[in-house]
Amino acid sequence: MKRVSLGRTGFPVGVIGFGGIPIQRLQETDGVALIKEAAAQGINFIDSARGYGTSEAIIGKGIQGNREHWVLATKSTAKDYETMKQDVEISLKNLQTDVIDLYQFHLVRSKEQYDTIMGENGAYRALLEAKEAGKIRAIGITSHTLSVLEMAVETDYFDTIQFPYNAVERQAEGVFQRARERSIGVIVMKPLAGGALTVGNLALRFILENPNVSVVIPGMDHLDQVAENARIAAAEPLTLQERQALKEITDQLGMTFCRRCGYCLPCPQEIDIPTQFLIDGYFTRYNLQGWAKERYAALPKKASDCVQCGACEKRCPYDLPIRTMLQGVTANLG
Repeated sequence: MKRVSLGRTGFPVGVIGFGGIPIQRLQETDGVALIKEAAAQGINFIDSARGYGTSEAIIGKGIQGNREHWVLATKSTAKDYETMKQDVEISLKNLQTDVIDLYQFHLVRSKEQYDTIMGENGAYRALLEAKEAGKIRAIGITSHTLSVLEMAVETDYFDTIQFPYNAVERQAEGVFQRARERSIGVIVMKPLAGGALTVGNLALRFILENPNVSVVIPGMDHLDQVAENARIAAAEPLTLQERQALKEITDQLGMTFCRRCGYCLPCPQEIDIPTQFLIDGYFTRYNLQGWAKERYAALPKKASDCVQCGACEKRCPYDLPIRTMLQGVTANLG
């Protein structure tokens, strides 16, 4: 598999990596077998998170005896020093390793959260200390909010960024280019737009055509997916016919698909509208109903709190029927 340097980290990563969200729904033995097959297919970058249920623990067992093969990444939503310090230790234990190659801030949503992380008692200090102690090798940041990464890439604090990118969600292309100019690695999540893009071969090849992308991490939960995704890494560029087929699909999604740009916010009822659709996508497309319901239940405001004022729809650049879509979330998640 073609390998590139993950930005300034120097880690040689295969351009197709392993996204660790769906593995949590597998039995441990099946998950371990999946990871071993990924290694056999040349995949060497694997990404998990503290919030992905049993994902870290399964990965920890799957990489045993072959740790040197893997560039191992995980992440935490912790914002303060003490919680992040604890999370690093939990991740090390779960992953059964002495060092994690890349530890990332998970889903930083706003400048306020960013400022908290970077403050005196913020989580960044914990990761910096972990790096100095040899427990992690590099520090990254992930977000669904473009403005957060626009700030991050202009600093020297982060070795990598991670953001959704696919044939529908292309708003980060400028940030990706800037990241490459500053030797920051670019990790692409949601390559199939949360399952909305059903033509995986075309969707992944579209992403790999972008020279600013270091590695794309589709989630995998079947052996045949591992083999197919590994083959895509060596596939030819999209033909004109394939490009047109992909465009037709993205055009259809444009009427009802949230790109999580955040222009609909703030909601007068303080509903985090993009997050409602994000979690609903896990429920409807990823077969993670239990996990999605747990995260939805923890939200301070839910889709059911919508009073149908329509303020969000006036601000949406894609003219989405947000009120109707929120009703759909309520029907699925309560």
